[in-house]
Amino acid sequence: MKKWRVALVGAGLIGARRARLAHEHPDSEVVSVADTDFQKARALAAEVGARAIEDWTEAVSDPAVNIVVVATPTDSHAPISLLAFKNGKHVLCEKPLARNPAEAGRMVVVAARRGLKLMTGFNHRFHPAILKSHTLTDEGTLGKLLFARCIYGHGGREGYEKEWRVKPGVSGGGELIDQGIHALDLFRWFLGGFREVNGFVGTLFWPVRPVEDNAFALLRTRQGALAQLHASWTQWKNRFNFEVYGEKGYIKVEGLGGSYGPESLTLGTRDKPGAVPVEHTEEFTGPDLSWAREWQEFLDALGDDREPLGNGRDGYEALRLVQAIYKASKTRRTVRL
Repeated sequence: MKKWRVALVGAGLIGARRARLAHEHPDSEVVSVADTDFQKARALAAEVGARAIEDWTEAVSDPAVNIVVVATPTDSHAPISLLAFKNGKHVLCEKPLARNPAEAGRMVVVAARRGLKLMTGFNHRFHPAILKSHTLTDEGTLGKLLFARCIYGHGGREGYEKEWRVKPGVSGGGELIDQGIHALDLFRWFLGGFREVNGFVGTLFWPVRPVEDNAFALLRTRQGALAQLHASWTQWKNRFNFEVYGEKGYIKVEGLGGSYGPESLTLGTRDKPGAVPVEHTEEFTGPDLSWAREWQEFLDALGDDREPLGNGRDGYEALRLVQAIYKASKTRRTVRL
């Protein structure tokens, strides 16, 4: 079995989580940790037995490295990934893949030209309730899919206006591109590509203009299935609710563990129109293993020389939906893709 050697760029909360997973996995090891805050890089590097580097270009140019994990603010995703591709490295890049579709598209094209893999950090696909829900829909348990909807949000925090996430030149946008993009990716995964997009974004409470703290969107596929999203930084109690309805029944996923509450999947089925559905609920207790499953999927895809689940193209298409919602909100018109 090949030992994958990893350079981690970005030693923040998410970067630390990804570094620990790579360090603990038997088929990968962390070679270096890079961060402009060298104290952070040094502390994390010591924890995972790696070398601390202040200059990320050195880390992604290291000939000993096969994989670069990008866990930095969004404006640096494309530059880091593109240099990694130039040096022959596979890349797992945090969501959103970039600030906009143009940057993400360039990443996808360059990776493909060089025969390298690009994975977007859509760890929500790997939550057990979501994985099982997707299997059920693939098996036809719900019949033809009619619509999906998602509510996703948290209550924000004091000082938000000082963070990089609210600077559009760095983040690309507000709550829609931050959390809402996970829901948009799940909508695409379950329902397929979208043709029409409507939406509104607003800054309703937090002093974070010009980015939004709330986003509402309505999307329609080429086949006519609908999706509805509300992503919010004013969801005062953390909430994740994802539902898919079909001709034969529905699935409802509640919670993501931790502050979002226990993760559960409810399957409702009916044997004829108008019948009261029979519901079965399954809870998924224990720690959040979505990140570990995501890392395993990336290594498996590299070993099998196939595209990973939640690849660069998925990251690009999700950003196209984000951009369409922003455009629909600004123009007050339906955007057609």
